[in-house]
Amino acid sequence: QVQLVESGGGLVQPGGSLRLSCAASGSIFSINAMGWYRQAPGKEREFVGAVAGIISFDTGAKMYSDSVKGRFTISRDNPKNTVYLQMNSLKPEDTAVYYCARGRRYSQSTDDYDYWGQGTQVTVSS
Repeated sequence: QVQLVESGGGLVQPGGSLRLSCAASGSIFSINAMGWYRQAPGKEREFVGAVAGIISFDTGAKMYSDSVKGRFTISRDNPKNTVYLQMNSLKPEDTAVYYCARGRRYSQSTDDYDYWGQGTQVTVSS
């Protein structure tokens, strides 16, 4: 049984930083792509970024949505079965529940992600 557990969310002022973690268990972590998504109240779930796994042609590749590019960074620590999302220069519009997900392929589409964490709340407010 694959399990994903996010942590690290919280309240931060505009311009601040947070690092989210997603600990995975129940599968060979390094194989799969890992993605981060977010969902704000009343809005659809939105792709944030993804990092490819070792089965991908683009092993280690990363991609980001335009809204976070240059501010957010994804990294993974395969021996620790953990993926991170470093968020800098946070804006109020980054407020959302953030989810990590395991991908069947390196993709932006939610249809390509088969296991999801429970989410962690990030609130950016003064």
